[in-house]
Amino acid sequence: MITATRYHDISCGHRVSGHESKCAHLHGHNYRFHFTCTSRSLDGIGRVIDFSVMKLRLCQWLEENFDHKFIVWDGDPLANALEALDPQGVVRVDFNPTAENLAKWAVEVLGPLQLEGAGVRLVECKVEETAKCSASAYL
Repeated sequence: MITATRYHDISCGHRVSGHESKCAHLHGHNYRFHFTCTSRSLDGIGRVIDFSVMKLRLCQWLEENFDHKFIVWDGDPLANALEALDPQGVVRVDFNPTAENLAKWAVEVLGPLQLEGAGVRLVECKVEETAKCSASAYL
């Protein structure tokens, strides 16, 4: 298997609903998303995918939809109040926005949606919340 990996940095806020410690509070991270794609074969130039295509389809989506926004789970008791405070800056998702869930969502939802027709699959996403803390999901 041959893979191609690109990362992208965004800044956004979240809280982990139900967390037993400080992550239950409103806070944010300078996230780093590592996207790893694979293909059954290389293209005529010898690539899994051009890195600029990964930038356009995956990184740009993050930039437009998550960067400098607040990610909140639909089931969070604070979701409605947060959205009322900043309707344009709050992004509601159907999962508690942990690093693990963000990585899982990226490989199961974002990758298939954004890479449709590109001839590659997103097989791994690693989400770093800090330089010391990350989570990965694989297909």
